[in-house]
Amino acid sequence: MTKLLEGKIAIVTGGAKGLGYGISRRLARDGAKVLITGRDGEATAKVAGQIREDIGAEAIGIATDVSVKSEVEAMVQRCVDEFGGIDILVNNASNMGANVLMEHKTDEMIQNTLNVALFGSWWAMKAAFPHFKARGGGSVINFSSIDAQTGAWLHTDYNIAKMGLVGLTRSGAVEWGRFNIRVNCIAPTGLGQVFAELVETVPGFLEAATKNCPLGRAGDPEEDIGPVVSFLASDMSRFVTGEMINVDGGQHLPGYVSIPHNLEELEKSGGQ
Repeated sequence: MTKLLEGKIAIVTGGAKGLGYGISRRLARDGAKVLITGRDGEATAKVAGQIREDIGAEAIGIATDVSVKSEVEAMVQRCVDEFGGIDILVNNASNMGANVLMEHKTDEMIQNTLNVALFGSWWAMKAAFPHFKARGGGSVINFSSIDAQTGAWLHTDYNIAKMGLVGLTRSGAVEWGRFNIRVNCIAPTGLGQVFAELVETVPGFLEAATKNCPLGRAGDPEEDIGPVVSFLASDMSRFVTGEMINVDGGQHLPGYVSIPHNLEELEKSGGQ
């Protein structure tokens, strides 16, 4: 463990799997007490147990559906009740609707994705706000995506939510800076849950996905993405707010081609 975040208390939403798993472990390694949340309470409890055993940090895992406002508010209150406050809010939880063309996306698909990624982050920030103020400040780390920057095919709902989070980040930075609350955003590309599954199941996927990445590899959640989150959570970034940082090995520079290989089939399917 390092002392970078010693004495700090963090919430990581979607913290039991993929990028969130690595981030939860990294924050704990850097000294933070961590409340890990996700829809699968058994999975979050397991990860918290691993952190306590492997790292020796204080960690709790609970079930939270961030698309439900009352559960988000209860999540923040649980953190305060268990640890005495909150200093760091990592809004990592997200979801993605069916991979269908924009003209086939339904209102329900858009709303479901917005509820998790955008409204869930907004509700968490609002619930944490008075507790940040009580402790003299805090740090919020939201999550955007290269998909939103490139307008990735089939991800309209996700792109809307992720670009909306950039706006939420900048508004929070401007309006809450007077309380020493910093709000930043990262756009990571790494071995998250879906990415890792594709690597395991699709031959050649990793090579194809990293071919145009300047650093030539996929990011490790704990060793590549997590340290940037810890930096933004720590006093090392005390004068950084309102930023959107790409943590993707430079992938945003060339971007990537997302046009589906089966476009004609998708057009004919009508979203079915």
